[in-house]
Amino acid sequence: MRIGIIGAGHIGGTLTRRLTALGHEVRVANSRGPETLADLAAETGAKAVTVRDAVRDVDLVVVTIPEGRVPELPKDLFAGIPDEVVVVDTGNYYPRQRDGRIEEIEAGMPESRWVEHQLGRRVVKAFNTIYAQSLMNNGRPAGSPDRIALPVAGDRESDKAVILKLIDELGFDGVDAGGLDESWRQQPGTPVYVADLNAEGVRRALAEASPERPPEFRAANGPGTFTASA
Repeated sequence: MRIGIIGAGHIGGTLTRRLTALGHEVRVANSRGPETLADLAAETGAKAVTVRDAVRDVDLVVVTIPEGRVPELPKDLFAGIPDEVVVVDTGNYYPRQRDGRIEEIEAGMPESRWVEHQLGRRVVKAFNTIYAQSLMNNGRPAGSPDRIALPVAGDRESDKAVILKLIDELGFDGVDAGGLDESWRQQPGTPVYVADLNAEGVRRALAEASPERPPEFRAANGPGTFTASA
């Protein structure tokens, strides 16, 4: 598969390494330019490109950048990109630690629905519930008793099918987590988040999730900082 990855941080870099090792053709981009990705490209065989080139002539695009920086992507990034190209959002909202306050998410909009609105493009939520180290090292063959499962939420079944297959290739069980409006069940602070559960455990954790976001994953109220309210 031809895959474009926007973002070369913990998850983006790990996916670049894992997916090239599986034989996929990977293009990787970041906000600082292709020249800053020379080492990653040399290590993996991925092609370092611009953000715009990462979405051209590919089958799948993975957007894996800090939530607060999604609006900085070009507004027309996906203009002319065929509808069948699947777009994955791996992001999580960390208002106090990184992203600042995003009013729509604070008001209850699922994170990836907000990302979808910013991109003007349908997205699938995946790869947001696992640490990069676990994604890199803890894949197991199908049927292994300790195989970790990853939830996948999205509105089009064919999009989710592509990601579920890719997750299996990476050595994890994929669990269909419903439509994108249900993706709050896998946001930070929910039972499935970075818990490395098996498929049964993921389904149970998704069912037990509460829509009430824990205080540590909400923006501070009042005139204080994002670390502590005044």
